[in-house]
Amino acid sequence: MSNAATNDHGFNPRLIAAVVAIGVIAFIALWALIALAPQISSGNDGGGHALSKAAPGYAGIVDLAERAGAEVELRRRVEVESYEEYEPLLVLTPTHRTRAPEIAELLDAQRTGPVLIVLPKWQTMAVPGQTPKPGWASAGFPVRPPAKMLPPAYFGTVAIKAAPSKAQQVPARLGGRSFAASLPGNVQTIEGRNLEMLIAGPGGAAVLAQVGEHDIYVLADPDLINNLAFASRDRASAGVVLIDALAEYADADGLAFDVTLNGFGGQRSLLRFAFVPPFIGITLCLIAAGMLALWQAWMRFGPALKPGRAIPVSKAALIANSADLIRQARRELDGADAYVKSQRIAIARRLHAPTGLDDAETDRWIDRHLRGGSDLFSSLARRLPLARNTHEFLADAQALHDIRKDLLRDS
Repeated sequence: MSNAATNDHGFNPRLIAAVVAIGVIAFIALWALIALAPQISSGNDGGGHALSKAAPGYAGIVDLAERAGAEVELRRRVEVESYEEYEPLLVLTPTHRTRAPEIAELLDAQRTGPVLIVLPKWQTMAVPGQTPKPGWASAGFPVRPPAKMLPPAYFGTVAIKAAPSKAQQVPARLGGRSFAASLPGNVQTIEGRNLEMLIAGPGGAAVLAQVGEHDIYVLADPDLINNLAFASRDRASAGVVLIDALAEYADADGLAFDVTLNGFGGQRSLLRFAFVPPFIGITLCLIAAGMLALWQAWMRFGPALKPGRAIPVSKAALIANSADLIRQARRELDGADAYVKSQRIAIARRLHAPTGLDDAETDRWIDRHLRGGSDLFSSLARRLPLARNTHEFLADAQALHDIRKDLLRDS
């Protein structure tokens, strides 16, 4: 019976250790997923980017270009390196909330490489009571993007329009190749003084234009190459020919679809840096140090400490406890006479006062030994028992204590 009672700790140490280990691993994994989620996400969220398989997305043309043997890459970070041997056509797919500095940063990083900016057109929303398939867009409606999303340093002043029109095919010529561009209904166009028209739309505005002397191109209507165009064989074929002709016209070596503007890039953050090279080594070292600290604490864990005394044994503790009892009982003023008497006796004994003096005579004898300008001991001795509150009591008691210090030269 005694052994069983001794070994019963209430908790299994191995079970507690396993729970702590699982909690630590889960905590680290959670923060790693939060930091790396934009880089490892599939991106099939129904948006207008190269990872989306919904109607506004561009996964169709990405897949078709890969099947055709073209060099295609998805960029989840801003590439600042440039290789003279390989310059792909960088395709930017901004959203309606993209700001001009974000596009300018990508254009500056691309330097001399060709860039195609596909303007957004569709806003998607969830229909109440309808649950779409994963990655699908419930409903969408066309919304013209703001012209200020294009950096003025490259584009100048531009105007984006959406004129009512019917779906049609218009002749186009790019890179020495003639083809028919399939324009959707209510096509979105762009015009500006710094734009050179490559494919014209209704009303004389441009559907595809080149920005001045820069190797930058802007496609005003995404329905020429997005997944919505791939719903028709003819429109899909026209979209592929358009991209291929533009890559040939820009002398590009392949295609690179940027997804950082759509929230799937590796933005700068201390949390992400902790889980990617070269800082992943520091993170692993910190984790290992933490595990070693936990192991050391586990190995040094001993029996429970015996409870100490509630009231320590010492004169200071006795005085403190007595004072606390007096304060809790609200009897501070009752000790005035005793305090005056103790100070009187201590001073008279140390200064060798004459014997046979009563209290009043002793007080006057002490007054004759005080320096001029200070409170008299006799007046303080009469006033202290008459204190009306603790503030007056403490002030007079402190004055008596100071007299004792001055006369006896002690603390």
